[in-house]
Amino acid sequence: MSRPRILIVGAGFAGYRTARTLSRLTRGRAHITLLNPTDYFLYLPLLPQVAVGVLEPRRVTVSLSDSLPDVRLVLGEADRIDLDDRTLHYTGPEGEDGTLAYDRLVLAAGSVNKLLPIPGVAEHAHGFRGLPEALYLRDHVTRQVELAASSDDPGTCAARCTFVVVGAGYTGTEVAAHGQMFTDAQVRKHPLRRGLRPRWMLLDVAPRVLHGMDEKLSSTADRVLRQRGVDVRMGTSVKEATHDGVLLTDGEFVETRTLVWCVGVRPDPLVESLGLPMEKGRLLVDPHLRVPGRPELFACGDVAAVPDLENPGSYTPMTAQHAWRHGKVAAENVAASLGLGGARKPYRHRDRGFVVDLGGAKAAANPFGVALSGVAAGAVTRGYHLAAMPGNRVRVAADWLLDAVLPRQAVQLGLVRSWSVPLDTSSPEVARVPGGPGRRQDASARSGPGAALAADTDDGGAVAGGPGRARPHDEPAKGQPGSGPTQVRPGSGAAEPRSEWETAKGRPTTGRTGSGPAELRSEAETAKGRPAAGPGGEPARNQAGGEPARNQPGGEPARNQPGGEPARNQPGGEPARNQPGGEPAKNQPGGEPAKNQPAPGPPPPGQPSPGHPAPGPVKRTDVPEDSAKGDS
Repeated sequence: MSRPRILIVGAGFAGYRTARTLSRLTRGRAHITLLNPTDYFLYLPLLPQVAVGVLEPRRVTVSLSDSLPDVRLVLGEADRIDLDDRTLHYTGPEGEDGTLAYDRLVLAAGSVNKLLPIPGVAEHAHGFRGLPEALYLRDHVTRQVELAASSDDPGTCAARCTFVVVGAGYTGTEVAAHGQMFTDAQVRKHPLRRGLRPRWMLLDVAPRVLHGMDEKLSSTADRVLRQRGVDVRMGTSVKEATHDGVLLTDGEFVETRTLVWCVGVRPDPLVESLGLPMEKGRLLVDPHLRVPGRPELFACGDVAAVPDLENPGSYTPMTAQHAWRHGKVAAENVAASLGLGGARKPYRHRDRGFVVDLGGAKAAANPFGVALSGVAAGAVTRGYHLAAMPGNRVRVAADWLLDAVLPRQAVQLGLVRSWSVPLDTSSPEVARVPGGPGRRQDASARSGPGAALAADTDDGGAVAGGPGRARPHDEPAKGQPGSGPTQVRPGSGAAEPRSEWETAKGRPTTGRTGSGPAELRSEAETAKGRPAAGPGGEPARNQAGGEPARNQPGGEPARNQPGGEPARNQPGGEPARNQPGGEPAKNQPGGEPAKNQPAPGPPPPGQPSPGHPAPGPVKRTDVPEDSAKGDS
């Protein structure tokens, strides 16, 4: 008799615990497959300490292959589930398609950043749900303090040293508390001009910090934040975000280059595509974590609305504690349904309290309802994390000891760029890379400003909320976080990033096919499964399923047509390299006409006249060009 096939989607707290418990219960009597975008389990509660340099990134990750020896790991992201055929279709990390069959399916896909319809947030804010976002924030904060220290303009210095965190929940509170300590330590080594001090702001529409948790826990955290210098503003949020700052709901405009979005999370959009009963975006399950009417389908963690038997009529909240316990019960019930374990068990829980690490020796904790603060809370908090982590305990404890006796290393590693971690993404655990596949999903499953742009335009997906096309080694559009100078091509409506060489020479972006870096495939193109036909992996421009031909309706205008980029040998464009007349003149208006050639005439329709820049973002002049690259 063949062994049953168990498929687990997601390796967060719920998925990892499910796989580990099933491996122990089945003892080789079942095929267990774990589908996850990364090869590690991430211990999210310690992520703020990675962002401020207390812990190295690998300290908060646990290898799935090493810790789950009897579980087959498949790297990829789930695209579609066929419930009738009991198959799951996924996309691998290099864009390849795959299919997995199952007898039992456990959905533990977790959650993604929660967006609100606030103008500019999707373009200018960054979330805090994955390791790439933490690494980007550490580099970004370090860079802003260093640029502020070298700036002669007090206004620019103050803006760069202002950090706005939206959301005073568990994550936002810890980010603001650790961030204030981190920047204060940097400034002590490299004082700012005019005696300025870094300013961290914590905003939330709720009446108090850590709203929804114990009131004593909330008051302790609020007191520590204010004593440390954090500007805590309750009942206030962001009304609009711009490149230069944020407009608050109370009418104040705060100049800043940093907006951290910690408002909350929402379930992974994958569960919405199943067409099953939902509860506020979560899949409805019974107390045994099984989907009613689908005996082969289980769900746990943030994607599941699990009835709270301790509070009838409500559902368990989306917290790591519940997800970890869900995983154990789900594994036991899956094994029982296959005859490989004992009897089924309903999910019941007992509140053990919460811990909030506020940096240094400060913390707030209420283990089993006992309110603690100060050093005692700090000891309980760190002891709890060491006990809860499934690995790396010695390394984490060693990093804590070194941080207590040695100064932190505040350096920029430059591993993650701004456009690699857009806020409006269903894969916060995976950083986007040039030429890599995007997340396969429907635009209807996303939320927030600019959510449907990637599906409506062929150039989307490079930067969250914007239609610009990103190329390797280039910066995103100026209006995006981490921007550089751009040029808008008349007639196209999309801003293309210019390379550093083109910016230095003052030449327009040419977009030559076949001679430049490969273009990023948009999320919509990836979702539609378009083939990568043609040299270099890019679909042929005039083939079905590829990008429309440049001179066809709906495509990019031809190079020598009105509204498009001028041909190389036409007036107003760059002269052909093989024309008589010698080397082109370097300083002639109209795009370097060749010597001994007739003077260029008026530009074609849709082209800006000589001496007038193309429409688009204006390059900032208050910071050095080189130092401003890669950040906003």
